[in-house]
Amino acid sequence: MTIYRLSETCAVSSQIQPSDVADLAADGFTTIICNRPDGEDLGQPDAGAVAAECDAQGVTFQNIPIDRSGLTMDMVERFRGAVASSTGKVLAYCRSGQRSSVLWQASGSP
Repeated sequence: MTIYRLSETCAVSSQIQPSDVADLAADGFTTIICNRPDGEDLGQPDAGAVAAECDAQGVTFQNIPIDRSGLTMDMVERFRGAVASSTGKVLAYCRSGQRSSVLWQASGSP
């Protein structure tokens, strides 16, 4: 997993594993947003597994999957709200980080 910092408060990455959550929390990430649909690739952890580990680590988890249909205004608004309500840094992830970057840009989030 490579983390790309988009701003002081937002970053994106490729797929994370549940085992990554503790290190992300230690690095100051208080919100993790999944932009990847479950079942996109074999062996990919589902959002529920990451969410469970986020819960165990005290990290807020949001699931806003972007599928082949693309972005919707609801996704943009949900992303914007998740960033605005976060008490620390936000990490959004998908397969490569590209969809998460596009969503961040569309949301106008800091």
